[in-house]
Amino acid sequence: MTTIFIPGDSASIAVGADRVAKAIAAELSARKIDATIIRNGSRGAFFLEPMVEVANAGGRIAYGPVKPSDVKALFDAGFLTGGAHRLLLGKPQELPFFARQTRLTFARNGITDPLSLADYEAHGGLAGLRKALAMAPAEIVKTVTDSGLRGRGGAGFPTGIKWNTVMGAVADRKYIVCNADEGDSATFADRMVMEGDPFMLIEGMAIAGIAVGATKGFVYIRSEYPHAVRAMEKAIQLARQAGILGVSVLGSPNAFDMEVRVGAGAYVCGEETSLLNSLEGKRGVVRAKPPLPALQGLFGKPTVVNNVISLASVPVILEKGAQFYKDFGFGRSRGTMPIQLAGNVKNGGLFEAAFGMTLGEIVNDIGGGTLSGRPVKAVQVGGPLGAYFPPSLFDTPFDYEAFAGKDGLIGHAGITVFDDSADMLKQARFAMEFCAIESCGKCTPCRIGSTRGVETLDKVARNIEPEKNIALVTDLCNTMKFGSLCALGGFTPYPVMSAIRHFPDDFRPRALAAAAE
Repeated sequence: MTTIFIPGDSASIAVGADRVAKAIAAELSARKIDATIIRNGSRGAFFLEPMVEVANAGGRIAYGPVKPSDVKALFDAGFLTGGAHRLLLGKPQELPFFARQTRLTFARNGITDPLSLADYEAHGGLAGLRKALAMAPAEIVKTVTDSGLRGRGGAGFPTGIKWNTVMGAVADRKYIVCNADEGDSATFADRMVMEGDPFMLIEGMAIAGIAVGATKGFVYIRSEYPHAVRAMEKAIQLARQAGILGVSVLGSPNAFDMEVRVGAGAYVCGEETSLLNSLEGKRGVVRAKPPLPALQGLFGKPTVVNNVISLASVPVILEKGAQFYKDFGFGRSRGTMPIQLAGNVKNGGLFEAAFGMTLGEIVNDIGGGTLSGRPVKAVQVGGPLGAYFPPSLFDTPFDYEAFAGKDGLIGHAGITVFDDSADMLKQARFAMEFCAIESCGKCTPCRIGSTRGVETLDKVARNIEPEKNIALVTDLCNTMKFGSLCALGGFTPYPVMSAIRHFPDDFRPRALAAAAE
């Protein structure tokens, strides 16, 4: 039986995957060909989507990017048996973009049917959970700690330390909260997991619950991700029916259940305490710390709050052991990181690799440089609050400490590429404006500092005392960095100051023009 894989994730649908699937189904019917269509997740090479794969006795052969108008010609060329066609890509795993990756977290994405538990188990799923059920909670936590796994949501805090704190807390109820409020620019790894391999996230959350003594989990998904919401809700339902979730996890004495909650579009709810307030039905406002969520989190109970990728990394750690995972990486950054390439880049998509590649390798070798063909001027790593790095810093290893040493952030590992037409003064202004719009309003440095920052950068753009106003922006950034309650105000100085520091020509001409007058 021939099986045709057509991605059904939102990124592929956005470029016509549903229309391609409909055209292929119609052609199969017209030609009276018996074949199965599976809507898989994307493998992550978005520049090749929709990428259609045909699986038969000889393995899988990929074609892409496929448009509905290409379908008839593909059938005529015999693509169901690997026939030659201008869209023929060959074996997907041998394509350079995939061959260079180290896929641990995304090993199944694009390969399995996302909502088939049988498929999930056939490709190694639930092995980590079964091992965890045979271990003491402290042993699970030690395994995660020894692996070196750090939070993949931005701060890079050691996951094992957070779990250990919650495990040791005494309470009648504990919670696991998955932060799937993926709001940073150039980030889509969380969405890819939820749409392409949702059972992996469920497995990771169940392991976390068993480890710390939590019996309830919540996946907080941003409202802009309707496909991910539907996929997770269906996967949870299937997992519950199969006994993976409920009063007895896989027949064990451990209970763990979970549900999806949908956010309302506030960027600040990506911050863990704002997220917890939102989950409780309150306004998404940052909480002062202490107390830490690990001790007094959701509904005042000890709570593990982890990002999707952090939790999705747990099953492979439990399955293969801490040392296996720790052997990948660089310095204190262990394991792999799903790097997301977007913006003005030729080969946009997700590239999972061990920490340690240089930024230049990622942008130029993997990303292929700019889509426009113009020189790369800057890359922003870590979302809208990440620093702008010029090509002179492209020798920086992709590592938490290496980036921090250059006044940058890895964050959620989203990389936005800009060519030499970008105006970095406008980008600095955008960072301040973004903060002003998205601020929850609780703390003055963020709420007022960002508003004053927009006004001051506008003065620079209008040649009003540019040197004096750049100095004022610098002072504002210092206040925001050290005076804000959370990372929204605290990290906004990174893009602003890096633009001023690394791209002075985008600020200086205005000062020179004013002096000449």
